[in-house]
Amino acid sequence: MAGTVPAERRMANDIAVNLGHLPGDEAAQAVAGHIGRFWDPRMRSRLVADVDAGADGLHPLVVAAVRLLR
Repeated sequence: MAGTVPAERRMANDIAVNLGHLPGDEAAQAVAGHIGRFWDPRMRSRLVADVDAGADGLHPLVVAAVRLLR
């Protein structure tokens, strides 16, 4: 279906919104922790590739979290 957001992006953005109430660095660490604990390595790889490619529509906390996952 054209125009749909890939699942990894959608879910990562949802996590970021839900944890966005935490102070700055703590929020990014919480997003990274959730993704690191609960996501399959293939899903993490696709999200990292999206961030590396500069994918549109990623929440800034997702980008910060991916940097912490490396």
